[in-house]
Amino acid sequence: MPMVQIDKERCKGCERCNDACPQQILAMSQDLNEKGYPYSVVVDPWRCIGCRMCAIACPDLAIEVLSAGTQYEFFAY
Repeated sequence: MPMVQIDKERCKGCERCNDACPQQILAMSQDLNEKGYPYSVVVDPWRCIGCRMCAIACPDLAIEVLSAGTQYEFFAY
């Protein structure tokens, strides 16, 4: 099962990851990080398909998607 890890201290709350997620598993936290920004959190981790669109959309490199098994690559970097 894929697992999304979000570094809340790097997140600036732009919500690009939330918009990019086809499964809509991300939401904004009510809490603030040390810089004063709301940060993204995973609300339904079991629905993650491991597409990594959230990580690709993040301009601050705050998201990493870990997968144990088959990982599909939509973009070859």
